[in-house]
Amino acid sequence: MRRALASRPFRRLLGGWTIGNLADSALYLTLGVWAKDLSGSSGAAGLVFLALAAPVVLFPLIGLLADRVSRKPLLVWANLAGAAVATTLLAVQTAGQLWLLYAVAFAYGTLGLVNSAAQTGLVRDMLPARHLDTANGLLATVDQGLRVLSPVVGSALYAGWGGAALAIGVAACLVLTALVLLTIRVRESAPEPRPPGHSRWRETAAGLAHLRSVPLLWRMVMVGAAAFGVVGLYDSALFELVDKGLGMDAAFFGVLMSVQGAGSVLGGLTAALVLRRLGPAVTYATALALLGTAGVAMAADFAGVPLLPVALTALFLAGVALPWLTVAMVTTRQRLTPSRLQGRTAAASNVATALPQMASIAAGAALVAVVDYRWLLLTAGAILLGCALTLTTASTRRLAAASAKSLGHENAGEPDTVRS
Repeated sequence: MRRALASRPFRRLLGGWTIGNLADSALYLTLGVWAKDLSGSSGAAGLVFLALAAPVVLFPLIGLLADRVSRKPLLVWANLAGAAVATTLLAVQTAGQLWLLYAVAFAYGTLGLVNSAAQTGLVRDMLPARHLDTANGLLATVDQGLRVLSPVVGSALYAGWGGAALAIGVAACLVLTALVLLTIRVRESAPEPRPPGHSRWRETAAGLAHLRSVPLLWRMVMVGAAAFGVVGLYDSALFELVDKGLGMDAAFFGVLMSVQGAGSVLGGLTAALVLRRLGPAVTYATALALLGTAGVAMAADFAGVPLLPVALTALFLAGVALPWLTVAMVTTRQRLTPSRLQGRTAAASNVATALPQMASIAAGAALVAVVDYRWLLLTAGAILLGCALTLTTASTRRLAAASAKSLGHENAGEPDTVRS
């Protein structure tokens, strides 16, 4: 961890990432509560998460953009645009304006993709490959761990002063993020010029072609696609868990997300260690198993078990799992991908998981009105456990061993110092 933090550019990127994620997570978690309050519908609240996921259809083009331009200015302008979008929430007053909540969620989903595509390459340019797991662990800790604080901040602003205060607070944080990013000094890899004679489709699809050429990455992505095809069922089911299972107001959802965030702090801080001990495939499988176990546990009301302590424990474990998933995938992808293919490879892997997740969010929003939420949690949990098992086969272990050997040769000549 000290080696990654020794890099001044990375420290500043981490600082900007922290401020921006405080704004983002406070906004998108509170948008779901806001939609629930305006409409009285858990399905309407779940559709906020669908709107956040929907921009994934643009990700291949965003990934290409991140490989073609300087990444630091791209991050700065994206955060300034996000600040401008946040101010449109000042107009939301009635249920007839729910569409504006969804539009803002869509815009913030797009901002998240730009940040993801540009940042993954920028981090790869800042640090030696052997420090990427630690750096990604710190970024994941910020990304997920702010759920401890941001739901409280977002809910307090929303409950105390309404959506206007939330909009202004988010916009101010994103402007500050852009200012911090402007201070980063980093020697970026040169933007890749457009190859002569290549079609736009071939350029955009280069990330997918690269994933398919690396067997371990491809297997992790395919298993992840199957897993995220049911993860979205959790979103609407959790609102029903709060309402019908626990008998709480919709705002209690923020408390559950804070508990999950606490788990994510632990997960982010331990992710690099777990990845080094278990390897990428087993780390990814362990995280999926924790998510599956959490889903099964939250359906414990079937057995008459006291639900609140079970739900809190399950969400804490799910929080631990999320950074492990992220760090295992992102670090392995960064290490096995050339710098100026990072954006498109990130796009391809994220599209492969986000499209199924988006479909499952939509399915969850529809099914939660007609199917007991406990059955949705049980189904999703069982499928996630099955996905975890597929990554523990002998063939996957052989692929992981071959990749580890390849990485050892690739990193053997790297300097011990970190650029700053």
